[in-house]
Amino acid sequence: MEDSYRHRGMRRSLVKTLRAKGINSEAVLEAIGKVPRHFFFDNALLEHAYQDKAFPIGEGQTISQPFTVAFQSEKLNVASGDKVLEIGTGSGYQACVLMELGANVYTIEYNKVLYERTRNFLPKMGYKPRFFQGDGSKGLPRHAPFDKIIVTAGAPSVPESLIRQLNIGGVLIIPVGDNEKQKMLRLTKIDEKKIRKEEFDYFSFVPLKGEEGWGR
Repeated sequence: MEDSYRHRGMRRSLVKTLRAKGINSEAVLEAIGKVPRHFFFDNALLEHAYQDKAFPIGEGQTISQPFTVAFQSEKLNVASGDKVLEIGTGSGYQACVLMELGANVYTIEYNKVLYERTRNFLPKMGYKPRFFQGDGSKGLPRHAPFDKIIVTAGAPSVPESLIRQLNIGGVLIIPVGDNEKQKMLRLTKIDEKKIRKEEFDYFSFVPLKGEEGWGR
């Protein structure tokens, strides 16, 4: 796997694009600038790697659009050392960005094929989150609580199990809506009974699978 001057130049151009689209966090932009996104693509598809768009990765899933990754990462407001749960490992690109931000990442994937592929691939890039395979809509209760939780698939509602697994002061980022589009929500756990909800733009994610998602 080669990360050439050309590749780094393409990443710098992508960072400029994201900045122009409203991503303001220098930490997030720097993280995007460090992760070699082309490693997730076949050589023949290199021109797609640093375009600001999602791209199929098989199993009905996609590698997320860089703007979406940057937007969720910015709203999550990751601090170095944060214990972060990612629901939907997918390609692993979002997990890499979170680790560049200093997060201690736990990531769970429903699809066994993607889980095995990404679990074997990310360490070759130098990224070693803690991988789990299973129903992400239930979170990872035995490893809770978490400082931050990020859901990278569209959910019909906010799973209560995820709220329970947040630390006091913790933040959950989740896209909620129907199968076509979802509104990005940020939920901050003020105390055990009080949640502050903020709403942002609409996005289009693949459906969350699991008991509290769109089914299997």
